Amino acid sequence: MKKTVQIAIDGPAGAGKSTVAKILAQELGYIYIDTGAMYRALTYKIIKEKLDLTDISLLKELAEKTSITFDNGQGFANQLVYCDGEDVTQLIRSPGVNKLVSKVASIPEIREIMVLKQRNLSLTANVIMDGRDIGTVVLPDAKYKFFLTASLQERANRRLKELKEKGYNVQYAGVLDDIAQRDLMDSTRDVAPLKPARDAVIIDTSNMSLNEVVSKIKKIVLEGENRAL
Repeated sequence: MKKTVQIAIDGPAGAGKSTVAKILAQELGYIYIDTGAMYRALTYKIIKEKLDLTDISLLKELAEKTSITFDNGQGFANQLVYCDGEDVTQLIRSPGVNKLVSKVASIPEIREIMVLKQRNLSLTANVIMDGRDIGTVVLPDAKYKFFLTASLQERANRRLKELKEKGYNVQYAGVLDDIAQRDLMDSTRDVAPLKPARDAVIIDTSNMSLNEVVSKIKKIVLEGENRAL
């Protein structure tokens, strides 16, 4: 049985990880697993059920029983996210979820459960998985690892555009502050902090188009796979 190929794409908020990963999955014929969406879906569920973030036992119980699935029927660019059967694709991108998701993701007991779910998903086919600790924790043996980054200002502009297109009334200063705070939380948390894997290819996307980023990663993967034949 041929071993599956795993591609890990990490990076901070607004670096373009998910968009790049979806396009690559489409072009390479891989399965795309959005780990950020998994944490967002769980955060949405926590908000919906009004759970206290200090009640770890209840949070663990919720994480274990919550079903998070993806539907690529409309193409990877329009991937749908379901939480216990409910389409939460748009709901998990709300400012409320944005503010809380890093806190939820920093809870060790939650991460342990979610990492296990993510690893299990990666064993079934060639996958592209993006997040903040894929190359360092979730898939440390991934064949290809990339770390996308960009300036704080550029990432804030991207996120502002994304939120406004979704109809949210947000301002640049607020989005900039939210991303700066999330960077701090993600990079300083005790469990699986945001950082490049030692063997990751680091790509600064600040002055790169989406197509340029996709082409660079795709070239590296295809050259690697051709050598393996």
